[in-house]
Amino acid sequence: MPLQISLPGQEQTGSKVVGIDLGTTNSLVAYVEAGEAKVIPGRDGGLVPSVVTLDDDGAVMAVGTPAKRRALIDAGHTIYSVKRLMGKSYTDVKKDSGMLSYALVPREEGLVRVAIGNREYTPIELSSFVLKELKERAEKYFGEPVSKAVITVPAYFNDSQRQATKDAGRLAGLDVLRIVNEPTAAVLAYGLDKKKNGIVAIYDFGGGTFDVSILKLTNGIFEVLSTNGNTYLGGDDIDRRLMELFISQLQRIEPNFAPTAEELQQIRQEAERAKIALSELQHVTVDLQLPRLAINYKRNVSRGELEMLARPILDKTKQPCIDALADAGIKASGIDEVVLVGGSTRMPIVKQLVQELFGRKPHDSLNPDETVALGAAIQASVLSGGISEILLLDVTPLSLGIETIGSMMSTIISRNTTIPTIAKEAYTTFADNQTGVEINVFQGERDLVQDNRHLASFTLKGIPPLPAGAAKVEVTFMIDADGILHVSALETHTGIAQQIEVKPSYGLTDAEIERMLRESILHAKEDIAARRLGEAKTEGERVANATEKVLGDIRRGEISLSKESLASLKVDQIIDSLYALRKVLSTDDAKEIKALTEMLEEVTEPMAHEILNASVSQALTGKVLSS
Repeated sequence: MPLQISLPGQEQTGSKVVGIDLGTTNSLVAYVEAGEAKVIPGRDGGLVPSVVTLDDDGAVMAVGTPAKRRALIDAGHTIYSVKRLMGKSYTDVKKDSGMLSYALVPREEGLVRVAIGNREYTPIELSSFVLKELKERAEKYFGEPVSKAVITVPAYFNDSQRQATKDAGRLAGLDVLRIVNEPTAAVLAYGLDKKKNGIVAIYDFGGGTFDVSILKLTNGIFEVLSTNGNTYLGGDDIDRRLMELFISQLQRIEPNFAPTAEELQQIRQEAERAKIALSELQHVTVDLQLPRLAINYKRNVSRGELEMLARPILDKTKQPCIDALADAGIKASGIDEVVLVGGSTRMPIVKQLVQELFGRKPHDSLNPDETVALGAAIQASVLSGGISEILLLDVTPLSLGIETIGSMMSTIISRNTTIPTIAKEAYTTFADNQTGVEINVFQGERDLVQDNRHLASFTLKGIPPLPAGAAKVEVTFMIDADGILHVSALETHTGIAQQIEVKPSYGLTDAEIERMLRESILHAKEDIAARRLGEAKTEGERVANATEKVLGDIRRGEISLSKESLASLKVDQIIDSLYALRKVLSTDDAKEIKALTEMLEEVTEPMAHEILNASVSQALTGKVLSS
């Protein structure tokens, strides 16, 4: 049963069920209306950057686009790509911590946390802030509370990561009806549109994760035949290769250069911008202005250079595709359609690689950023009774079992088993008069448990003192539709039993979630005020910085304007407005900051038009347009 927190005078309402794609780079929320899946838009479009800014005391200053902007001026308090940390230990991710602008810290049982100011946060908490933003967006759109959702995860997410995602939803105030694999969600959107039968491969390469799934579509039944992937491989890794290139070249100019958190963010965002642009262009100019070092780093990056850096990363997606085909018992020639999912699949080299792997041109007419959210919305509609002609048969991505003598892994449910599912195995005692058996649950494909991931432990007590091998213990594994594991053990002679829902060490306890939910409700007004202030300051800083840069470029002659144009700009009025905004930015008056930001935008509008006209005129000089 989902955890619900009620305060005096508060009632749980809301009947809408939405689909959510909680992504590494961007997230979306969608719904189904009159049989059609649609992304719910916001003021900055459908995509919500998965970025959060918090102050030293834990107040949310910004989420989404405002937080992404704020990263350039407050990098240590701004968190991004947190999905890559979900269900991970500190050991899993510490090798990449040097390229992050925020601090990772290890905690008990290897847990990874993010340190911000006076507090530490789990990836679950940080993800919940993005989910809250999506929930609020949906509520504003519908004009009513929204409390139920389907959330997607990479197909190769393990039990820890699935539980962590579900906990994040609960912490955001959502009743998570179902956890759905991203490729499966994608094929739901694809299948509803195309009404086709056949074998489909879903190649899902996003910002932080990669997975591939082979599905069979038969008259509205979506059966996952196999899945494979890597939960720590994605477009972020390509960005990081570009960042390393830029930093190494900056260090040739300034040997002692070590980027600050803000400079690291600037380099990261410029690398991401260049990567995205090179999906359409053959060349792009990288421009990094680093005032601290008086360095203006400019260089041309070609698509070929980017592809050379990206190739070793993309090559890591080959073997999972080969393994998925083998597990499904299908040759590449037996695939009827290949669907691309995830923003990173826009890269031409990815399309080329996929065509080489599967021997056919991939289907890329669907928007790879929206497909997963639309599929989640379709599954939400199925669960709420809106759509009835679809049946979804998913699979578990990794094998599940228990530890036996010799620290061996005894598999009870094999990977790629269709879920929901249940399986039983019988075991016996090892020593004479043994009155208890410890059940250690693991997930993975290795023979030794030390090479797999430990999920949970519990002890079955009260076994009668019998000779070794006389007692019989029946262990049952049941995986529900979310891919969450339930384990029970029964001693058959006495009927003594013990059962648990596996709570991975990387999740949150009910008590922790309850405390956090109460805090979020009790401090809602303060959090909203802090967020409005943070967003106002972020936008004010952006407009002020842009104005100062343009004024500086005009003064240095880098922007050429006629005397008549300069005379019409009312520069004194612009400078007065800029000064007033700079002065109020140091205060906590969100309303005044917003008003002065809008005033500065208004007085600089003629300047923007003059600069645009001058640029167009210069670009067309000496050129003749054909009729």
